[in-house]
Amino acid sequence: MRAYQRRFAANLTDHQAAMMARGLPKREKLIGVEDIIVVASGKGGVGKSTVAANFACSLAKLGKRVGLLDGDIFGPSIPLLMNVHSEPLLNSRNLMIPPQNYNVKCLSMGMLTPPDQAIIWRGPLVMSAVQRLLKGAEWGPLDVLVIDTPPGTGDVHLSLTQHTHITGVILVSTPHAAAVEVTLRGAKMFEKLKVPIFGLVENMRFSICDNCKQRIEFFKDASSSKSLPDRLISLPLNSHIAECGEEGVPVVIKYPDTDYSTLFTQLAGHILQVMEERKTASGQDFRP
Repeated sequence: MRAYQRRFAANLTDHQAAMMARGLPKREKLIGVEDIIVVASGKGGVGKSTVAANFACSLAKLGKRVGLLDGDIFGPSIPLLMNVHSEPLLNSRNLMIPPQNYNVKCLSMGMLTPPDQAIIWRGPLVMSAVQRLLKGAEWGPLDVLVIDTPPGTGDVHLSLTQHTHITGVILVSTPHAAAVEVTLRGAKMFEKLKVPIFGLVENMRFSICDNCKQRIEFFKDASSSKSLPDRLISLPLNSHIAECGEEGVPVVIKYPDTDYSTLFTQLAGHILQVMEERKTASGQDFRP
């Protein structure tokens, strides 16, 4: 019996690309929102939600109008981190009104489902939920909408890039080789989707001893992270993180004078500067 080998084309033809694009949602600018920043990583457990919450609050402290969307449908954590648990109200146009705390508008599936029940959905329902949270809410007027995303490179990420224009992505990873490898895959996904990447937030790189104030390194060699985008900031493992997470008060709000908060202020200021430079260079809003 002759064996047949299936062959796959490496690149799509223009006709194939056009056929695949049929039926996809139309990418539109989110009404009332100037810029959208996605916080992502292919790897789970690297602190994306903590980074997203503190980054959003830091932008608000700099005087920006900020929203925070929890894109993790199955494991939402923004309600806990931001202490917003109430179900959003609806306006006259049947749009959800995101609850606000720390001058940040927040929205999450955790506000719409019982906390003791699991969400067991297939892809189409997940993508529908993302669309509802994104376009079914009255976000504006906002300068920046920060979107916290789940691990992986799946339905949520694709749905976001298909529905709206994303200004850029902040990647989050620890320096551990396993986390770096998976985060790099996430970076490649956004590159293929032609979504700009601001850079990398390196999380839990070190710690500062409370007694002697010396820096304790957890990773001897971070050379494997050189393949990732440029590092924006390197965050320590801070003793207040667990405390603030359980209390629903971001570290930058409860401990504004710490080095940890200073790093987030630097991150927020840097991202705002980059976006402004892009807009100035293009003569208009920067869009991919």
